[in-house]
Amino acid sequence: MTLIRRTLLQSLGASAAAAAVPNAARAQAYPGRAVRVIVTTGPGGQGDTTARLVAAKLTETVGQSFYVENMPGGGGNIAMQATARSAPDGYTILAATSNIVTNISLYPKIPYDPYKDFEPVSLLCSSPHILVVHPSVPATSVNELVALAKASPGKLSYASAGRGTPAHLAGELFKFAFQVDITHVPFNGGGPATASTLGGHVPISVSALPTAITYVRGGNLRALGLMGSRRASALPDVPTMQEAGGHDLPADIVNGFMLPAGAPKPVVDFLHREVVKVMAMPDVREKLASMGFDPVASTPAEFAEWIRSEIPRWAKVIRDANITMQ
Repeated sequence: MTLIRRTLLQSLGASAAAAAVPNAARAQAYPGRAVRVIVTTGPGGQGDTTARLVAAKLTETVGQSFYVENMPGGGGNIAMQATARSAPDGYTILAATSNIVTNISLYPKIPYDPYKDFEPVSLLCSSPHILVVHPSVPATSVNELVALAKASPGKLSYASAGRGTPAHLAGELFKFAFQVDITHVPFNGGGPATASTLGGHVPISVSALPTAITYVRGGNLRALGLMGSRRASALPDVPTMQEAGGHDLPADIVNGFMLPAGAPKPVVDFLHREVVKVMAMPDVREKLASMGFDPVASTPAEFAEWIRSEIPRWAKVIRDANITMQ
């Protein structure tokens, strides 16, 4: 996951270089009409919120409407299929999430190929998962929680946003790394999962940081560790799993923009350049930070590399945990 920690300064330099390429001038006619941004979830989720933030800014900077269309269902497969089957003209953008690298291993068959059916534009932002417990749990560190779990195998449970979600996979990654027997309790979304831990019903939760951050700051939940490669600027006092327990467990939530395969390179370059500008805006960075996200603004090649490396990594977790979806 180190590539998603690329600095905006580097991306801005690469974007400026791309702008100097003569072929990029061909993209000046684009966009000539409104651009659809397909989101894999319903309104209000972190993927929807970040997509709307970037789409609104692109509307301002490009001078053409970038509007969001929500296509929830099928763990993101409906939205990804719709994008893959759209005309590769730059007028349909997929606001991709981490499901782009997990669904191929979760489902027996998916109606698209994550390697071949999309043209990466840029990773937008990332945020780690966070391990939290109800304040009544007698553990103030990852190691204390692990010791508690090993003393009573199968007695503790953790909540996630649902079976096969990135939070579920992050929880299984934690279990494998620390060799603990903790029961998974799936919920229909990150909000209900967090609420169950807030109410003391399920003592542990593996959550997207944007979902849990308010409750951690308010002292309603105790944060034990971040599942990311570095500490989050939004919660600088919370250690990473490497710091807290000696295991590097990168399990970031990642958002990015992709086009259908075959999109013209000048259009890809144009969108990448504009996305980099948006992600460098102080108000965008401030908004993302308040939600628990860090801006990324990768190159298209780095996004493609991330997909190629993450698919087999999560395939192993899914296989080892025997997770299947219908």
